[in-house]
Amino acid sequence: MAKTVGVVMTDRIAAGLIDGHAIAGSLRYFPEPEGGEIDENGLIEMPAESLWDLICDLVAALAPAGSGVEAVGMAMPGMIRSGVVEDSPNLPQLKGAKVAEAIKNGLTARGLNYPVSTLNDADAVAAGLAATRGQLDRLVRVWTIGNGIGFGRFPNTEGPWEGGHTVVTLDPKENYCGCGGRGHLEGIMGHRAMRLRFLDLEPHEIFEHAKNGDKRCADFVERWHCALAAATASQIHLEGAGRFYFTGRDIDRLDLAALREYLYKMVKMSPLQSYSLEVLPEDPAIAVIGAGTAAKGS
Repeated sequence: MAKTVGVVMTDRIAAGLIDGHAIAGSLRYFPEPEGGEIDENGLIEMPAESLWDLICDLVAALAPAGSGVEAVGMAMPGMIRSGVVEDSPNLPQLKGAKVAEAIKNGLTARGLNYPVSTLNDADAVAAGLAATRGQLDRLVRVWTIGNGIGFGRFPNTEGPWEGGHTVVTLDPKENYCGCGGRGHLEGIMGHRAMRLRFLDLEPHEIFEHAKNGDKRCADFVERWHCALAAATASQIHLEGAGRFYFTGRDIDRLDLAALREYLYKMVKMSPLQSYSLEVLPEDPAIAVIGAGTAAKGS
């Protein structure tokens, strides 16, 4: 099978050589985690040009000339179309960037002539799950929970698919989403949004206090789960039932039993009740494999 390189840029950059829907060797990161911790703002202030150079250096190290690599897949947050970042609230310096062209040119300058494909990072997770679970012939949908909230779909179809910006409330005070919109899922569940809402607590402290009986925090945690249930119910009503995966950096905050309870109250038509929910621990390799899988079709 063709070898590819998959690159994913979220809180950090992860890249790997893909051979047969698996990582060949080990993943490479920038920045490297220190003591197991990742700087969630590590890439936000870096100019786009510096990010492209870093990515090209990682690809060149993984796939030098003569390595047999046929393509590079690049995944990142935001609305990505035809190799251009149309918008990316969580990495605002990328808005308008011609990322495929920039990386292609950077690789050419390094003596590497690889085609470059681009996709949303949550779509890369969906593609990676499909590839590693033998489900390339099925619909795969996944919510990724981290600094932002992503919705990934495989196979990818035309459209923005910005599920993290699904409207889940009409409360005019719900204006914490990084895009500026009101009532959005990410405005409730997103890491940045929770920090703005609870100026006196970090997001992980909110969930800890909720477990310890703090009513303010417990009420919010209920709202957090209801919002995710509402967004999932909307997807079920639009595209039908099936399996939904949940993963991401902050997946340990999800109470699957609570999510099932709220979702049960929202989806009442019997043909749509055959959905199933599965929580997966975060695995950066899945998204990297997905980016590489997408590159094979570029």
